[in-house]
This record gives sequence, C-alpha cells and structure tokens, in this order.
Amino acid sequence: MSAAPLSLADARAALDWYVEMGVDVAIAEEAQDRYAESAARKAAPPASLPPRAEQAERPAAPALRPQPSAAALLATPAEGACAAREAAASAASLEELRAILEAFDGCALKTTANRLVFADGTPGAKLMLIGEAPGREEDLSGLPFVGRSGQLLDRMLAAIGLDRSSAYIANVIPWRPPGNRTPTPQETETCLPFVRRQIELAAPEIVVALGGAAAQSLFRARDGIMKLRGRWLDFDVGGRPVKAMATLHPAYLLRSPAQKALAWRDLKAIRNALAD
Repeated sequence: MSAAPLSLADARAALDWYVEMGVDVAIAEEAQDRYAESAARKAAPPASLPPRAEQAERPAAPALRPQPSAAALLATPAEGACAAREAAASAASLEELRAILEAFDGCALKTTANRLVFADGTPGAKLMLIGEAPGREEDLSGLPFVGRSGQLLDRMLAAIGLDRSSAYIANVIPWRPPGNRTPTPQETETCLPFVRRQIELAAPEIVVALGGAAAQSLFRARDGIMKLRGRWLDFDVGGRPVKAMATLHPAYLLRSPAQKALAWRDLKAIRNALAD
C-alpha cells in the first residue's frame, strides 16, 4: 500500500526540520538507482591485464604519502586542550578573549565554520544563557540563537520580562560543527576553557544551560536533561559560586511543543531568582 501524500503543513514542518538541522543543499537533482549501478558493475567483464613484459618495462610509480588532515595540522588532542587552557586564562577581558578565539587554531571546527560565534546580549547582565553550538543561521550571522530556535528563545525571555539586552548569550562551542553534527568530546573539551573564562569575565549571577549537552558539559553532569532541568545546581566559576540551572533547548521545544509547560516552570523559577 503506498503511503499517503504529505499535507502542506506536514511538508512545511519537514522542511523546517531539515533547515534547523543544517541541511542547506540537495545531493543531486535526480534520484540515483545505486542497485542498478552495482548490478551493472558486476555484469561488466573484468578489465584485461597488460602482458607481463609490458609490466616489467613500466617503472613502478612512487608511493603517495597520505596528506594530513586540517585537524592533524592544528594540534594533537592533548596539545589543543592544553593550548586552550593557557590561551583562555590569559584573557583579561571579553574583548581579549574574543581576539584570542579568533586567532586560536587548536580546534579543527574553526577550519570548516564561516565565522566565530562569540556572544550576544549585554556582558554583566544578571542572566547568562549557554547553548551547545551554533547552527547554520548563527554561522552566517556570527551571533548565537538567531534562527528559529533563537526566535523562540526571544519569546521565552519576553515571557519573564527580559530581552537580549538584559541577558548575555553564548555557546559551549563557538564554531558550527559541519552539517550541525554533534561536537566530539575532544572538541567540547578544547572549547570548555574558553566558555568558562567567558562566564568568569561576564560575571553573571545566574547561568542557565540550554539543553542536555550544554548542561552535561558545563556542570559535568551525567543525568539527562529531564532529570537535570528545573533544579538549582552548584556551579563554581573561578572560585565564585553561581546559581545554575538547566532547561530545555528551544530546538527541542520546537519539535516537542507539549514540553513547553516544563520550560515555563523553569522560566518562572529563573524570574523569581532574578528578583531576589
């Protein structure tokens, strides 16, 4: 039985999902029948080998040495993490930290991203929001949370009487992973010293991790987001205790709008804490 055609609403939702996940090009204009291609290759007669005499007369081609990847040229994992810690610690201001990140070559994600996505909002604001990594729209604009997730985040802030000027927004990873893939553990560990220093220099009173990945990285937590969200956590920033909480990522809420009730509980708790 053939599947029912998608409704206009379902097709639009599917397209929005692809855009959100970073799909921005088509593989080909026409479908390719890989099964037919494989069958044709098997049916083709094997190529005849040249006579042995010709093989003996032809000098052997020199072996090609494989070229190292861009990531290998940057640093080993240990060297990249060590360099990140030293570089982050040397920043005396957010402006210096941004300049250091612009020049940092210890993370291969920099080679595939269009630009650094450092922060948005107001340094020194009481509230700092931290996501996992930029997406396609953020990579193009250089600002965090400007796509559909960012639009929802703006509405979430407005619901508790805030906007971007009354918060400071960043990501654990400041460069977009190719195709919006999940950052590797090594990429996260390399970038963590920078976002930790960013928190120290921004000096918020409350840090909110958006989504499980950001929460697990920042708070060294093992629980999933549903167990982490909505409760205050102990978080030390440069020897200073800061109130911290994890909540659901706006991208998740776009896919699961029924969970917005949980996010609203978290937002009310954040609003009450800001008022204290």
